[in-house]
Amino acid sequence: MRAGGGWSRLLRLSWTAQRGCAPCGNQPTTRLLLQPRLLGCRWLGGRMAQYSTEQRGRLHSPDYRLYFKNSKGKYISPFHDIPLFAGPSEEKEISAKRMKLGGSEVVLNMIVEVPRWTNAKMEIATKEPLNPIKQDVKEGKLRYVANIFPHKGYIWNYGALPQTWEDPHHKDLNTGCYGDNDPIDVCEIGSQVRSLGEVVQVKVLGLLGLIDEGESDWKIIAIGVDDPESQTIHDIDDVRRFKPGYLEATVDWFRVYKVPDGKPENHFAFNSKFKDKAFALDIIKSTHEYWNALIHKKSDGGAIKCTNILVGTSPYCCNENDAQAIVECTPSSEEKQSAAKEVDNWYFLGQ
Repeated sequence: MRAGGGWSRLLRLSWTAQRGCAPCGNQPTTRLLLQPRLLGCRWLGGRMAQYSTEQRGRLHSPDYRLYFKNSKGKYISPFHDIPLFAGPSEEKEISAKRMKLGGSEVVLNMIVEVPRWTNAKMEIATKEPLNPIKQDVKEGKLRYVANIFPHKGYIWNYGALPQTWEDPHHKDLNTGCYGDNDPIDVCEIGSQVRSLGEVVQVKVLGLLGLIDEGESDWKIIAIGVDDPESQTIHDIDDVRRFKPGYLEATVDWFRVYKVPDGKPENHFAFNSKFKDKAFALDIIKSTHEYWNALIHKKSDGGAIKCTNILVGTSPYCCNENDAQAIVECTPSSEEKQSAAKEVDNWYFLGQ
């Protein structure tokens, strides 16, 4: 399936799924989709930001959580309540009909989990109600990505596309592997260093097919539409032209980033070659459909929490009071503590 055919139907489906939330206390839900070009906790075009975040616990500690709020100050799930498609429905339909290279762009929302040059492995907590961002913990220790020369931390703004899910029950025909049970990952390559929890509107450029410990783990390459470089970078070939060496560094980073932890190098689909925008949009389309099945209890998500307040057709939809009670059960905000000393270490890997 190529990009273009099917996108109009999918966009209409996404729009319909977000409308009307009678089970959640008759709260209006279309506002989230009707205010384009509002990013994270920032000001843009003189209008107040659409989303904000609230810290609970202490940064660089196991109890740290970053919860999300909409423009009304109501708690939401970044995984389920922030729409995949940015902009009003009219703009989405136009984009879908012209979804060819050189036509108007499909603009998507991205949630920043790890700002560029940082090391803490922050991620959407898919197995917690309302899915706040937290720092990953493995074997009782907070996880930090190693600095492998010449790289420092993450070399892009790293995050995820909301309302997507790499289904662990689906075997991908391209990779021969099952999904990794997470939202699809994004590497945002613009010139700006973004903030933890920022919601950035991005356009898709291409995709890298990582095979991480035997699972399909797609990496979408994208750029923020508000970034000055987005005026010249429109597809994966433009990245090669205007940012020489960046794609090669991306492959190298994903290949070896777990080696300092004693794990083998990762492998890639398509002989480590990047796929184009059309292929990437097809993959995003399929993961959005898998999410739609998940949020409507038509697919087994296991331990994944689908609590939301805006997807009115979902059996997991809750009211605002329930959402607030979830947040109030977590520790209040505390002064941040320093990251572990290990983030300053350098690793030099032999050939």
